[in-house]
Amino acid sequence: MSTKQVRYEALVKALHTDIYRYAYWLVQDKQVAEDLVQETFLRAWRALDSLKDEKAAKSWLITILRRENARRFERKRFEMGEYEESSITDTVSPSTEQELENHWLRARINEMPVDYREPLVLQVIGGFSGEEIAELLDLNKNTVMTRLFRARNQLKEALEKTPLKRGTHNG
Repeated sequence: MSTKQVRYEALVKALHTDIYRYAYWLVQDKQVAEDLVQETFLRAWRALDSLKDEKAAKSWLITILRRENARRFERKRFEMGEYEESSITDTVSPSTEQELENHWLRARINEMPVDYREPLVLQVIGGFSGEEIAELLDLNKNTVMTRLFRARNQLKEALEKTPLKRGTHNG
């Protein structure tokens, strides 16, 4: 087995779950997330020699994934006008209280401007530090920290505006 293959397999084994989790958060579709992850690791294989610092592998893969996701939109542009807005329904049917809370939280985060949403998701889902997020998004660290602060405040405000509904289904 070649050294490249050993490095690649170690990379996939160590980071596949994190990369998939981030992809799923981005696209909200299991199949598309799996395709994105597969394409990300394919590109990683081709460019593995350019990865000099193994500690930077997660950031490197997230960058590849983000670019792959952007390519998906470049390749597949369609007009939303083709569809009646009323015919597009939310297929999520949360059943437990935790699923309802997760659905509510995901919806609030998805409503945020991308400038706030992306750093928050990278921190919460990706586990990246402010410095790592700044590097990934090509931003100043202070800008990232400000955006994270504002994103958390938006969530806090949304939570405070939402009436507590626990126990209403119990009778």
